Amino acid sequence: MSFRSYAIALSLICALVLQIMPLPAFVDLYRPDWVLLVLCYWTLALPHRVNVGVAFINGLILDVLLGSSLGVHSFAMCVSIYVLAANYKRLRNYSLWQQAFVIGVISAFYNLIVFWLQHLLTDVYFLFTYMWPVVSSMILWPWLFWLLRKLRRQLRIS
Repeated sequence: MSFRSYAIALSLICALVLQIMPLPAFVDLYRPDWVLLVLCYWTLALPHRVNVGVAFINGLILDVLLGSSLGVHSFAMCVSIYVLAANYKRLRNYSLWQQAFVIGVISAFYNLIVFWLQHLLTDVYFLFTYMWPVVSSMILWPWLFWLLRKLRRQLRIS
């Protein structure tokens, strides 16, 4: 087996590592949703290989890694990726900056679902700082898109 057959899985593992990597507290507020961003790219590029099922598994892994209630990130990830997968043909034709805006909306949707579920399960209150990852995810999208597209084209992943 070649590296090509594991490239998607390895990119998701890298995203999971980046999601849990320790950062200083003032930087951690702006941590992008790495797993969501990588899943969004692969869902747009290869919707027949990366879909809601892959999002569910990665959401469960993220729940375990972050120590949150089992299913919170998984449910939010599934709903977000479903919305993206249902509209992938239209979103592929958008410019990179329009895609960044859409990714920001999906990231906000994801973070609000996570907050809502955590609020139902615990007694967490909303703070505006919960939305900083949305801004950093929007800013990071063009560069992540370029990097993963280059990887996909060089390895001829289809």
